Amino acid sequence: MSGFGGVLSFALDGGYDIVKKFLPQLRFVHMGASLGSVSTLAGPPRTTSHVELTEEQRKLLGIPESLIRYSVGIENVEDLIGDLEAALASL
Repeated sequence: MSGFGGVLSFALDGGYDIVKKFLPQLRFVHMGASLGSVSTLAGPPRTTSHVELTEEQRKLLGIPESLIRYSVGIENVEDLIGDLEAALASL
């Protein structure tokens, strides 16, 4: 393998409440904890990979409550970009 991977993360301005508003707006993305699928997946570490940690523990590890992990699948990239733009514009 060479080049870049298909997993990225980003934090929204605001806390977990903004994540709860953002994620349902995504039309081409499945919500999930797994990052090993051909479908695009998104999920906040707060409720997926780091759910067993307290908010304070996540903070100490540098994991903001508004962080989203986004694993790009095989969908059309223009659809995914448009989907992200529309979801962000809805906030």
